[in-house]
Amino acid sequence: MDGSIIVQTDMDSTFTVTQLCKEFGVTPRALRFYESKGLLHPGRESTRRRFDQRDRARLALILRGKRFGFSLAEIGELLDLYDTDNSQVSQLTRTLEVAGRRLEMMRMQRDELTVAIEELQTQMDIVSGLLDEKKTS
Repeated sequence: MDGSIIVQTDMDSTFTVTQLCKEFGVTPRALRFYESKGLLHPGRESTRRRFDQRDRARLALILRGKRFGFSLAEIGELLDLYDTDNSQVSQLTRTLEVAGRRLEMMRMQRDELTVAIEELQTQMDIVSGLLDEKKTS
């Protein structure tokens, strides 16, 4: 799942590692990694980790940020802004800044890739023509 569809649940709901892994298509190791980086903060019930609705929403945002190519540091910064600014003005402003830079980088990469594809196609056409000449001579 890409994180773009989130089913509404009771805000008091908790989720197991297994439930979040299944819902978001991640591994338990990935959840532990995000937890070790301070991006998720599950509670504990005995030896089991329990994730709340906030962690679930944060996981969706982490995965979306990764899909867009944001670094974990950038994702963490944006997530932390949710905690410090209830109006979300700072978070939304910073999101636009980070996203704008990433979008520009992606466009530059696309343009570079387009040129490389065209050059490779040209070289393949040349080699194909040479091969056809060799076969007919």
